Amino acid sequence: MATSKGETFDVGNRSVRLSSPDKVYFPQAGYTKRDVFEYYLAVMEPMLRAMRDRPTMLQRFPDGLDGETFYQKRAPVKGIPDWLATTKIMFPSGRTAEALCVREGAHIAWAAQMGAIVFHPWPVRADDTDKPDELRVDLDPQPGTDFADAARVAGLAREVLAEAGLTGYPKTSGGRGVHIYVRIRPEWSFVDARHAVIAFARALERRDPDRITTSWWKEERGEKVFIDYNQMARDRTIAGAYSLRANQRATVSTPVTWDELTQVEPDDFDLRTVPARLATVGDPFATMDDDPHDLTTLLEWYERDQRDHDLGDLPYPPEYPKMPGEPMRVQPSKARNPE
Repeated sequence: MATSKGETFDVGNRSVRLSSPDKVYFPQAGYTKRDVFEYYLAVMEPMLRAMRDRPTMLQRFPDGLDGETFYQKRAPVKGIPDWLATTKIMFPSGRTAEALCVREGAHIAWAAQMGAIVFHPWPVRADDTDKPDELRVDLDPQPGTDFADAARVAGLAREVLAEAGLTGYPKTSGGRGVHIYVRIRPEWSFVDARHAVIAFARALERRDPDRITTSWWKEERGEKVFIDYNQMARDRTIAGAYSLRANQRATVSTPVTWDELTQVEPDDFDLRTVPARLATVGDPFATMDDDPHDLTTLLEWYERDQRDHDLGDLPYPPEYPKMPGEPMRVQPSKARNPE
């Protein structure tokens, strides 16, 4: 299919060229590359506030959702503008790479021009990529549950966070889940932050074990909402605030207020509706940076669980090296019934 010639946009003090603007990116909805590019221009201010100075992985679809996709963790070496910023990150293997570091709106626009649909920022800033400043809680509905279940669990999560002296900010995942962010002071390692989320998840599970699970193994989760503590492991990321999602509805991972959370559906927020929503209600994440918290209470809970309940660490994702204190990383049914 032929597409119209490109054009150049002024983004801040940069010029970003958009090529093949009529290329269809979302076939069912008919949204084009121009639609995606203009969406990111429209949400640039709050998105930049959420992503500024963060190393960011891109999920790219150069030919739209029906074409090939790939995750880009490293910034390209060739053909990039000299004003594109990068920062060094370290993977669980110990290898390092230079990743895109979003520092200005033109960086978001450049990524959109390169076919990026989903932005996955790290929970760290460029000045110290080993110390998270963002605690992320991923409420993941399992088969048999849905967004409404995740939203109900989020209400309990808010109570547990408050007991730990923390303020959470919820957003839709753009799918069936709910994400809750907490701004923290960058004083703890990834291991500490992950342990803090494990302690939080266990406290939440005790609050309602019939609806909530911390079981890493899918065969043990049942029809519950899984608290995915491993989203706080190094190099694990989730779609950022105001990022589009790679589905045919072109939904958006959208910050909402706590009052809104039980009244909305994920499909309410998409490429067309979110810019208008921002113009009307503003950005619920706007005040997140005002009061960074500490993890002392959650880490005390983790130590208490070890001491009083003999609960230690939980399994890491399969691509990680064996971590200190980690239990056996074997699916329970296989551990019981070795071949």
